[in-house]
Amino acid sequence: MAARVVVGEPTNRPNSRRFVFVGLTATAIDFGLAVGLASSGLSRLAANAIALVLAAIASLLMHGRFTLRGDVVDRWIRQPPVFATTAVIAGSIDMAIFLAVGGPVAGAKAVALGVAALVRALFHRLVLFRAVRREQSSPIARPPASGDVRLSVVVPAFMEEARIASAVATIRADLANLHAADDLEIVVVDDGSPDGTAQAARDAGADQVIVQARNRGKGAAVRAGVLASSGRTVAFTDADLAYAPHQLLVFLDAIESGYDVAIGARHHGDAETLVGTSRFRSFGSRVVNMGTNLLLLGNYRDTQCGCKAFRSDAARAVMAAGKIEGFAFDIEVLHLVEYYAFTMTELPVDVVNSETSTVSAIRDGIRVFRDILRVRGAARRGHYPALGANTLPPADEGSVL
Repeated sequence: MAARVVVGEPTNRPNSRRFVFVGLTATAIDFGLAVGLASSGLSRLAANAIALVLAAIASLLMHGRFTLRGDVVDRWIRQPPVFATTAVIAGSIDMAIFLAVGGPVAGAKAVALGVAALVRALFHRLVLFRAVRREQSSPIARPPASGDVRLSVVVPAFMEEARIASAVATIRADLANLHAADDLEIVVVDDGSPDGTAQAARDAGADQVIVQARNRGKGAAVRAGVLASSGRTVAFTDADLAYAPHQLLVFLDAIESGYDVAIGARHHGDAETLVGTSRFRSFGSRVVNMGTNLLLLGNYRDTQCGCKAFRSDAARAVMAAGKIEGFAFDIEVLHLVEYYAFTMTELPVDVVNSETSTVSAIRDGIRVFRDILRVRGAARRGHYPALGANTLPPADEGSVL
């Protein structure tokens, strides 16, 4: 059985240089033995079989000793059935191509190695890395997070003078029971708007209105609002209320049931799009989700959904560590959730797409991919801080729900 990751313990990736070194060494063993034995008169079938078996053994031993030694993620390499399945599938493809391709032995083996390497990478992504999602999916009962109210709702806003008052009123109406119990806080963050967004939010009765001196991006606005909030659970949603605020009650229940993080999923099987968006923007959203595979370990339905909720202590840890100020901050948030091994659930959300959205599919899509590379670089260089020992309270005895 795979070892369970301790929540709050960073799930660092294997050392990339060692990983590459071990991979190249195993490949050299595979190539050298297959070509050498076949050239010496042994049949291609026997030569390649010997090479594949010895290279797999060398890879397993070297990864366990060097690449993954001391890393939490070594649970993947230490699951013999998973490792063996990967080796058998890739090896079978390698063998089939090696035997089918004519010409020089070295050329045939080079083609076989290249295709098999792609298969191993795909299998690693689709199967092995899903262990992260399985580990995230178990809620853990803990004492409540600190906070003066039950729920804080952070609303980032840029040039929303015309509808921010309506947004504040709708949030209060949809969460009327929390408002009546004085357990709701609405935090509006004006992200450097040149219009009267901030004053309109104040006039509408927002509990806090934070004004950024200049337009810095959605990530910076959400971060400022979360760090200033006082709720035990902190959620954020878009000013256009594409996600009806009453859905936050489900997110609140998820956090209070033991999850550290809850994220919305527009592509969930139970989600419904009440007002559609253009095919171009929908396609762009899915392409961005695919691009996040460069960074994230988990297989998430929707990384860019603008509706997420956190325990306040988990939220502050993630937001304090974050660096991205634009739209890719959602992806950085998920990376940090993985890095800190927080529990998480995905929840379906009904969405009403706004025709007045300020998002540009092309311009902002390019920025998202640029920021994905920034996050990947920061993670590789160890620029994200480790989690403090007392960030989250310890789990209650026998508390896995």
